[in-house]
Amino acid sequence: MRRIGLLLGLVSLVAMPVSAAGLMELLDSMQPVREQRLVPQLPPVPRIPGRGKNWTGDRMPKEGVPILVLAGHADSQRMYGSGTPGQAVGVAGAAPMQRGITDELYWNLLTAKAVVAEGTRQGLDITFYDPGVRTIRNEKDPRTNWSVGYEHASKGGYAFEIHYDAYAPHGIGPGVIPAVAFGFSVMDEALAKEFGAYPYDYRGMLGAPRRGVSMLEIGLLDGALERNLRDPNQRDATLNRIAKRVVFALRQGLEQGPSLKASCTASAAINAVCR
Repeated sequence: MRRIGLLLGLVSLVAMPVSAAGLMELLDSMQPVREQRLVPQLPPVPRIPGRGKNWTGDRMPKEGVPILVLAGHADSQRMYGSGTPGQAVGVAGAAPMQRGITDELYWNLLTAKAVVAEGTRQGLDITFYDPGVRTIRNEKDPRTNWSVGYEHASKGGYAFEIHYDAYAPHGIGPGVIPAVAFGFSVMDEALAKEFGAYPYDYRGMLGAPRRGVSMLEIGLLDGALERNLRDPNQRDATLNRIAKRVVFALRQGLEQGPSLKASCTASAAINAVCR
């Protein structure tokens, strides 16, 4: 009898008249919340290619911003844009650090992982993504750095790729190439202060920045930097020093916000030295 009474009570509730407005509110409350996405808006490409730092990073990422670290060229091996082999391989004829990938990718991967490890130790919400597939020819494949980075940045997160530049005289040097899709970020401003800056329109605006992914060039893959990376006795210390610099800059961006300004020296070089 108690079960029958309960059923009758439920039926009576369902049968109660509900206003159209109330019904719509009820239905709306049952819909999954749509995640807010940023709309990409690319700045114009200057008629004359930029030099130094021609942008200001003042857009603050969303509160509690998740940071995504990517290894440059992780999905573009054995195709155009696979990264530099480094001076040791390209000039001195040394064996690559790992068969099947460029030395740049090898160091990009280790550096990205070191940055995430250091950032995690310092309390950042920071993760690393590796597509795991080293050759993805379709740039729209959802597994690529660009696709995953765009997805992350469009939700208000901060995404950047680790790179090493080509050895002299082919490379340019350290600095951040800022993401352009969703405005210039204070995070890039902070990285510029620590590493230097490239113009936002470098090479006509690269693919990663067009998709909201910044590119951090650590330095030329030659000389003392490459020797220390290749030396098993110096490798961990070198990677840790780089990781601490990157994490220091990221924390400065989060803590100081738009008040942080990189003071850069104007020069004829493509990249600018900042402080």
